[in-house]
Amino acid sequence: MTDPQRKPFLYVVVCAAGIVDDVGKMITAAQERNWAVGVVATPHALPFLDVPAIETQTGFEIRSAWRSPGDDRPLPPADAIAVAPATFNTVNKWAAGFADNLALAILCEAYGLGVPIAVLPYVNSALAAHPAYRRSIAELREMGVSIGSYEPHRPKAGGGADRFHWEEAIRLSAPRMRNQGG
Repeated sequence: MTDPQRKPFLYVVVCAAGIVDDVGKMITAAQERNWAVGVVATPHALPFLDVPAIETQTGFEIRSAWRSPGDDRPLPPADAIAVAPATFNTVNKWAAGFADNLALAILCEAYGLGVPIAVLPYVNSALAAHPAYRRSIAELREMGVSIGSYEPHRPKAGGGADRFHWEEAIRLSAPRMRNQGG
């Protein structure tokens, strides 16, 4: 039985991409919709983040490593998950069922638990053209993952941050949430 007073909880999974330092925009948008938020970072994403600022904004430590046996769970169970920005590597490993870091393990397990997931890939057009990436996106769709609308940017150019709509992940997850929060 869920606590009716508990806010719905959103896990924001972030990957190592140049725009990840703007994740506070998505956290703010979720909090404005009455969601509590916790961030799970891939190990390579941590250096890209202002960890103290994000932890202050969410009220939770950023997760990036497994907890020790017997330790309390640092985050409540997820009602929904938003993966943004999702890199080429994370998309392909997740679709193939790899769980070699905490973020991927959470994503792989969430499928089996029926947790709604939205993903906003952030890749360049050369990587997006790779057959493995196209197959991975198709596999994620088949798994019921909501895929965002970001159009790949030019290779070696970076950019695209102006076209990356952080709040889209919230809109994609909201209709499927067990505890509607916004």
